[in-house]
Amino acid sequence: MKALQYINKYLSKYKWRIIIGLFITILSKLLALQVPRIIGNSFNIVEKYLNNEVTNLSFVKEELLKNVLIIIGVALLSGFFTFLMRQTIIVTSRLIEFDLKNEIYQQYQKLSLNFYKKNRTGDLMNRISEDVSKVRMYVGPAIMYTMNMIVLFAVGFTQMIQVDKQLTLYTLIPFPLLSISIFILSKVIHKRSTIVQQYLSKLTTFNQEFFSGIDVVKSYGIEPAIIKGFDIISDESKEKNIDLQKANALFFPLMILLIGISNLIVIYIGGLRYINGDIQSGVIIEFIMYVNILTWPVAVVGWVTSIVQQAEASQVRINEFLNEVPEIINNNENPLSVAGKITFKNVSFTYDDTNITALKNINLSVEAGETIAILGNTGSGRSTLIELISRLYDVSEGTIYIDEKPLKESNLNDIRAQIGFVPQDPFLFSDTIENNIKFGKEDAQKEEIIEAAKNAVVHSNIIEFANGYKTILGERGVTLSGGQKQRVSIARAIIKDPKILIFDDCLSAVDTETEEKILSNLKKVSKNKTTFIISHRVSSAKNADKIIILDNGEITQQGTHNQLINIEGYYKELYEQQLLEKEI
Repeated sequence: MKALQYINKYLSKYKWRIIIGLFITILSKLLALQVPRIIGNSFNIVEKYLNNEVTNLSFVKEELLKNVLIIIGVALLSGFFTFLMRQTIIVTSRLIEFDLKNEIYQQYQKLSLNFYKKNRTGDLMNRISEDVSKVRMYVGPAIMYTMNMIVLFAVGFTQMIQVDKQLTLYTLIPFPLLSISIFILSKVIHKRSTIVQQYLSKLTTFNQEFFSGIDVVKSYGIEPAIIKGFDIISDESKEKNIDLQKANALFFPLMILLIGISNLIVIYIGGLRYINGDIQSGVIIEFIMYVNILTWPVAVVGWVTSIVQQAEASQVRINEFLNEVPEIINNNENPLSVAGKITFKNVSFTYDDTNITALKNINLSVEAGETIAILGNTGSGRSTLIELISRLYDVSEGTIYIDEKPLKESNLNDIRAQIGFVPQDPFLFSDTIENNIKFGKEDAQKEEIIEAAKNAVVHSNIIEFANGYKTILGERGVTLSGGQKQRVSIARAIIKDPKILIFDDCLSAVDTETEEKILSNLKKVSKNKTTFIISHRVSSAKNADKIIILDNGEITQQGTHNQLINIEGYYKELYEQQLLEKEI
């Protein structure tokens, strides 16, 4: 249970709820365990009457009636305390589940892009849902039933010893076998539980990728191959679950067998002692009731053990991510005012997952309020350069400065708060268009949203929808066309009114006429803002204050449009080619 020690901080947080729950558990079981003694006394009274040791029938009836009323009262009180017990301990387990899910989710947000490149979405989802649910069973039902078992055994055996020590010792004969069985089966269950959770992650990942890529699946007509792949993983998962349930299935019959043996021992040994006149018949009845009351807690030992082992296996998987140290951390909590000057000094960057060097010795200075266009072939390092500005990655070599201060030593949250970023592949949430735009500014008014949409030249498209800005988008914005998604994403960045604007080839899916309108609007919007425009079109770059040409991670050309079209190189070739295409 080493991994489950991580949960101790939550048990400590809710310790008073748990202590109260345990106290109620003790009261409930103390009351429940009075019933065998009362019934035993009732049988003894009847036996004494039959043996003429007690001759007053009215006294016998009065005692029996009193015992019946006591049993009813005890049962009602015990039931009420059991209800309170569940309300405290089970509710506490839900609170811990809530806290643990939030902690995992916050950790997910802290982890860098590298982490998400190495781990699949389905596995991440499974750990925050299925694995946490397994852990909740440990902090709720497992703890509750364990306390039930401990109290019942402690109080039950104490009372049994007080009634008859010899018969109690005979009753305990099966328990060494029980302990050995639990130990062996626990190890098997832990191993098989881990495998089951791993296969569940595989299944979740497979389904998540299938749903995300459903358009590709359908367009290529590969449904039969996908179904076959799902069947294979599903069958493997089924077999692993069956293996686990086979181990779990051994517990309950084994417990019942051992309890049955205890009952037989009580009847046989107790019967012999009754015949010899050593005990009364009420003692045998009382012991049989005690043994059967203890049947459930003994039987539940296997179930609880299974829960604990599955929770341990799940917590190990959860801890793997909780113990992951974020590569990108905020090294300065002091508030930061961003002007927008950005300087690259001898910056190089290599992706550690592919070992590809995307940028090599970049030296670049961008003044606050300048517009910089970055052009280059696919794989030249354009997107990497702007990802370093928002510190999605840290540089491998060199330093990036924001307003003359090293980026790594600046308040990361304040820097990102002043960056409006439009990615090459825009991501829209399954929400209304209005809320997707407001993602850039949560308290934005209706007029601001419309103005941002107009500047992104998407307003006219939005008002054509039946529900206008209240239109619910499909997952990842699938309801919209590629160009519309890009323009809504631009509106989201504009409404934020940041000091730094980054447009990563975000006009690739719009026509030339629309592009010119957007660029004209962006020129007004980006006034006094440091703006980066990544593009493969000269039309997007020609009005920039400075144009940077990247090739294989290195700056090969830089200057204004008029300067670069008069110099042999990539930009001039691109300009002439696109000019010719336009004329044709």
